[in-house]
Amino acid sequence: KFILSLVLEKTLVKTPKRIAFGFSLSSLPLLERLQASKHVDQIFISVGSTLSLEKKIDGLVESSPIDFLKDQWQGNNKLIFVGSIGAVVRLIAPFIRSKENDPAILVMDSKAKNVITLLGGHKQGGDRFASELAAALEAEVICTSDSFTERRIPLDCFGEGWGWKRGGEVVGWRKLMISQSKEQKNIVFQGKGSTLWQKLKGCSNLSFLDKKDPISFENIDLYIGQENRNICSWHPPTIIIGIGCERNTDEKVIQRAINNSLNQNGLSLLSISGLATIDKKNDEIGLLSLSKKYEWPIYFFSAFELSKVNVPTPSNVVLNEMGTPSVAEAAALLAGDHRGRLIQNKQIYYSKEEESGAVTIALAEVENPFAPHKGELHLIGSGPGDLKMLTSDSRQALTRCAVWIGYGPYLNYLESIRGHDQVRIDSKLTFEKDRCQHALDLAKQGVKVALISSGDSGIYGMAGLALDLWLNERLDSRPLFEVHPGISSFQMAAAKLGAPFMHDFCSISLSDLLTPWNQIEKRIKSAAIGDFVLAIFNPKSIKRDWQLKKTVDLLLECRNPSTPVAIARQLGRPEESIEIHTLETLPFDRVDMLTILVIGNSQSVIKNNKFLTPRGYFSN
Repeated sequence: KFILSLVLEKTLVKTPKRIAFGFSLSSLPLLERLQASKHVDQIFISVGSTLSLEKKIDGLVESSPIDFLKDQWQGNNKLIFVGSIGAVVRLIAPFIRSKENDPAILVMDSKAKNVITLLGGHKQGGDRFASELAAALEAEVICTSDSFTERRIPLDCFGEGWGWKRGGEVVGWRKLMISQSKEQKNIVFQGKGSTLWQKLKGCSNLSFLDKKDPISFENIDLYIGQENRNICSWHPPTIIIGIGCERNTDEKVIQRAINNSLNQNGLSLLSISGLATIDKKNDEIGLLSLSKKYEWPIYFFSAFELSKVNVPTPSNVVLNEMGTPSVAEAAALLAGDHRGRLIQNKQIYYSKEEESGAVTIALAEVENPFAPHKGELHLIGSGPGDLKMLTSDSRQALTRCAVWIGYGPYLNYLESIRGHDQVRIDSKLTFEKDRCQHALDLAKQGVKVALISSGDSGIYGMAGLALDLWLNERLDSRPLFEVHPGISSFQMAAAKLGAPFMHDFCSISLSDLLTPWNQIEKRIKSAAIGDFVLAIFNPKSIKRDWQLKKTVDLLLECRNPSTPVAIARQLGRPEESIEIHTLETLPFDRVDMLTILVIGNSQSVIKNNKFLTPRGYFSN
């Protein structure tokens, strides 16, 4: 039903690449690190630098700096140079043409202490890429753009994180950015797309017009919507193009039909969310070629699915030919989460001389942008709370996202690393499903979203619920879904205590809000009989005050009263405390929801205030 049309062998638009070039042998460890972590697609080094190496490095290409630039200098590439910034400036000077066409240029030292954006910080995404690299490599970002240093929203590039496309003349954008740097009040009208970004502090110098007020576009500095305006614009993906065509219709016929339909309705080509048609057209070369050229996904539907849609202009001719009374209108309405509204009934466009075929076009508008192929949903495990315990993988993903969603206190621990252009959405503790659905809905719009849990999101966190919701989506409505591991509180407890989990162990949550207590009790008994070391999550709350005592009683049926028990509270936070007791002496009043308990097995011991469950190395 769904295909992002990358099936053509001949590339019509060069795929953006991230490439690193080292000037000397000292850059090789960093080049290999960048390649191994998939931060770059290719690595290069100056000719002759590897003469002393005993073996070749996989994927490493030798080249002169000039030849490298001649081959890789294109506007959508991101080039990283490892070496002297002065050498890079002199090297790239003859190649620089314009900010619209030059690639992003980053410079790093061989020890990965600094990442410097030299060129293409905004339009080509250099500043964002530098921040991602710095987060992953624990380096310092050095960006000198006005919006970065003054913590303003970079109007000329921020929309990419929301899945929008930029329109308007280069001269107009240059004037807008100069105006912003002078702290002049810029007027913004937004008709489509999420308005969450408007609440950021970096928008304080912007004046937002109300949709209901009379609008004079001559006085607007920035337009956000689906209409074609001759001013600086961001275009959210809100237009679905429904297409029906004769077999082997020329690409230019389809292109002209789309252009004419959009022009008639005053709509921008940049607001196209995707194309939609019947699955019998999944090998239509002109259609696939156009999809590839503009990076538009194609949504394919069966005749049966299309026949169920009520349309304004059904056709018996189409019914007899295709098995459904409508293709273009029905497909346009079906795509975009089935929430489209026709804004142009089908129109037929015919070929001209020396062309072949005919095409039918219908236009549908979706209320919210629809671009799941651009969206990203990142499940972040933020660790126990201390930023030192945040993994570099999670930190990099956080840097990448335009929106952070999570329980307020968890977001507070990360607030110091949130960028000035990243939206924070606080959620209450018991609204997990709403939180996940909100994150997923934004990602389907094309937004890059971080859904944040404490500890590890896959251990009593948001990953399971988010994945369940994601799997319930149609295949063509699923954004990228990625889970980033974090350090769980039981791992942190183990590190603080010594080595309590050196043998078989299990974790059990005592919260019976989602799991019946009889099932929890069965698991506790099984763990007791199996002599597992236990990590107890959610041991006690104000309303749940008897489950922990019951758990201890069940364990005492199989374990010695002197079995060690650790109370680890507020791990990784300023209020952190750790106490060691036994099953018999455990003080229940010192346990709450901010506590994790570690309960030993029959071999666990406390020696020199360290918790050890021996593995048996010294008994062999």
